[in-house]
Amino acid sequence: MITNIESQLHILKETAQKSIESAQTLQKLEELRVAYLGKKGELSLILKEMGKLSAEDRPRIGAIANDIKNQIQDTLSNQQQQLQQAEFNRQIAEETLDVTMPGVSYPLGKSHPLQSTIDRVIDIFVGLGYSIAEGPQIESDYYNFTALNTPEDHPARDMQDTFYFEDGNLLRTHTSSVQIRYMEKNEPPLRIIAPGRVYRRDTVDATHSAVFHQIEILAIDKGLTFTDLKGTIKEFLRQMFGDDLPTVFRASYFPFTEPSAEVDVQWQGKWLEVLGCGMVDPNVLKAVGYDPEVYSGFAAGLGVERFAMILHKIDDIRRLYNSDLRFLQQF
Repeated sequence: MITNIESQLHILKETAQKSIESAQTLQKLEELRVAYLGKKGELSLILKEMGKLSAEDRPRIGAIANDIKNQIQDTLSNQQQQLQQAEFNRQIAEETLDVTMPGVSYPLGKSHPLQSTIDRVIDIFVGLGYSIAEGPQIESDYYNFTALNTPEDHPARDMQDTFYFEDGNLLRTHTSSVQIRYMEKNEPPLRIIAPGRVYRRDTVDATHSAVFHQIEILAIDKGLTFTDLKGTIKEFLRQMFGDDLPTVFRASYFPFTEPSAEVDVQWQGKWLEVLGCGMVDPNVLKAVGYDPEVYSGFAAGLGVERFAMILHKIDDIRRLYNSDLRFLQQF
């Protein structure tokens, strides 16, 4: 005689298999598994009634229940495999690349002539044992002028008029301020190169800009002389221009170096002024706590735009800032 529990089990099997076979997603399949075979699922609820069966019916009904459970699990596994295969086929159809089609190329970017010039100078000085130092573009009057032996009434300030803020800070006129900040935090010996953007109130024309880029070097140690400075500059120029060019050091003046010099090179038949340099003024050493009786040093500074214009034969500095692809794609 078929018991009520046995009837419920057969109905459960038919209902479960139909529901599972019609499931369209793996998520729905998991929900059906929990609903039919979970701890609180329909199979568990039916089996709780087995306590009402006689001792003779329990083994038989138990075997039937176990067989139905296995059949439902098999149906679940088969449907899961079919859904996974369908999903895999869908991804293949959507993501397949036709390798017979010609590739689509995109033009690669290039370094701006200013950046490539900066990188070239940095590579040279790093090869000479210098490390890179950077500082803020918005500076205080102290770091930009006073600590560099340029007090408020110094006439050199007129040559480096810049843009001022209401709080007294300013846009730096050179990267020499980086040297002061670095020396305050480090003890000699030191050799640094300080690249960066600088600002001066200037009329824009073919050779001048209110915003430009500068690179400065600084070396501090015991016993450094002007001979060390000349040797460093001549080696830099040799590597930069690819030849041992005729070079002249002309006496000049900078408030933070003494003695000071402008450096000229003979390039393609013309004499060109390329940078300024000099021995660090003792007052600058004192400002950062160095003893000028023990330490000496040299510094030099160059304009990146000037070197870029010389090396690439650019006739107007404004071409470097106009973002004209017809011009930039040449480099």
